[in-house]
Amino acid sequence: MPNISVAEVKPGSKIIKDVVTPLGGVLFPKGKIILPRDVEILQAFLIQQVEIEGNQGEAVPAENVKAAAKTLPVKAGTLINESVLAKSNSSLHDEYEKMLILIKQSYRSVAAASIPIFELRSQLEALIGNLKDYHVLKFAPRILHDEDYNYHNAVLSALTCYKIAQWCGYPQKDWMQAAFAGLLHDIGNVKVDGALLHKPTPLNGAELEEVRRHTTYGYQLLRNVTAINEGVRLAALQHHEKIDGTGYPLHLEGSQIHVYAKIVAVADIFHAMTLEKAYRKAQSPYLVLEQLQTESFGKLDPVIVQTFIQKTTDLYNGTRIRLSDGRHGEIIFTDRSNPTRPMVQVEGKIVNLMMERELYIQEIIA
Repeated sequence: MPNISVAEVKPGSKIIKDVVTPLGGVLFPKGKIILPRDVEILQAFLIQQVEIEGNQGEAVPAENVKAAAKTLPVKAGTLINESVLAKSNSSLHDEYEKMLILIKQSYRSVAAASIPIFELRSQLEALIGNLKDYHVLKFAPRILHDEDYNYHNAVLSALTCYKIAQWCGYPQKDWMQAAFAGLLHDIGNVKVDGALLHKPTPLNGAELEEVRRHTTYGYQLLRNVTAINEGVRLAALQHHEKIDGTGYPLHLEGSQIHVYAKIVAVADIFHAMTLEKAYRKAQSPYLVLEQLQTESFGKLDPVIVQTFIQKTTDLYNGTRIRLSDGRHGEIIFTDRSNPTRPMVQVEGKIVNLMMERELYIQEIIA
């Protein structure tokens, strides 16, 4: 059938050719059944015409609309009308809290020249057994005390590093080691004055230099630990190195930096900025993703950053969110070329975050 005007499209109609946005993203895929709200979305994207199956003059079967309202997940960039946001998973949270307690104990143990690596591995495996329920943007610890920031950062980084290693297609043998790298990357902090780690005001030169020594301290503490490979030790040493050589402690560049350290760098920055601290509020995960995007130009590994952003923002349309101005709404379309700036429906209106740059998603609401 020839193209017809969007104004003439009726709910329940079936699209027989992909509808593409002006930027080239697939707005609606071939075969999608149009819902009432979809007409509004077509108009918001300034789509003039679509190609529809059958005759628009025919009555639209009610079952078409009902079936379309239960659309299952499809490829990124297409609309999904059934919200499947996971509720807080008790098993995941239970194992997370066990891991948190154990990593606290491990910090104390390593200060005494020992680390319960096999206990850590066993609990890490139990935690990763619930990984299907972990979403980087959605998960939040049930209890979060400011003084436990470093431990939460360690456990969250472990989970995220494991997922990044999967997402980037690294061999399965690397997944657990990448998780260990995330878990132990800041272990050297046990040898740094705690007052410096929690100082609410800027550090002076000498203080900054001491804090930066946590990287070399970490490598030294892990040097003789069994059950982890050299990449885990190097991640502790190198996770603050930058691709352009401006990082520390050794000013390494590009391929000189171990891949685990590159993975940890992304996870560490994300969780460090999105966790609440005594002297700094948690930042919007979407703004942090945009900062990571900026850092991927010369500072962080661009492939790891792009993969991380694409995967973490691959949310179901219908996901409920809170905007930076306090209004609640839901994601209705994510253009994969601008994944941190989706279109959201708020108070019955469609807001295009690509156009309204002063607004951003503050949090995902489970």
